[in-house]
Amino acid sequence: MDRLILMRHGKAEQHAASGGDFERALAPRGQGDATLMGKMLARAGLAPDVALVSSARRTRQTWEAVAPAFPAARAEFRRDLYHAEAQDVLAAIRDDAPDRGTVMVVGHNPGLHELALRLAMGGPADPAQLARLRGKFPTATVAVFTIDADGAPTLSHLFYASENGGHGGE
Repeated sequence: MDRLILMRHGKAEQHAASGGDFERALAPRGQGDATLMGKMLARAGLAPDVALVSSARRTRQTWEAVAPAFPAARAEFRRDLYHAEAQDVLAAIRDDAPDRGTVMVVGHNPGLHELALRLAMGGPADPAQLARLRGKFPTATVAVFTIDADGAPTLSHLFYASENGGHGGE
């Protein structure tokens, strides 16, 4: 794997009609923010080859919103990414990462945020980006890591929907 993209799902509705967390849908703001982030990633040349997507409704819908920006990407919907802890997300990546290319994970906090922090602190990082990453990882946030030949990650991009024309906030 040459690059890893971690994306938190877009803003979701407070409650699903079914009452279950797994079935919460994206709110209109979440839909817009996810679409925006897909376009931003594509403009930056950061298209995934493979997307590992939690099978929760809001993460599937986030992927559906970003997917038009990545027509060549293959998506895998995985129940084990639903509220997965950082080490479980990393295990899923290691299981399905191609030898070369870009892997994207669309998932949930706190596991995604914790993984982004671990990876960023394990390699060289811009102090300002690292400080921001230590703060919040709001909905539709994207952290991009380049992976060197030895497998070491470097935080290369950190995108927040609120700063790029999105609606912002949690």
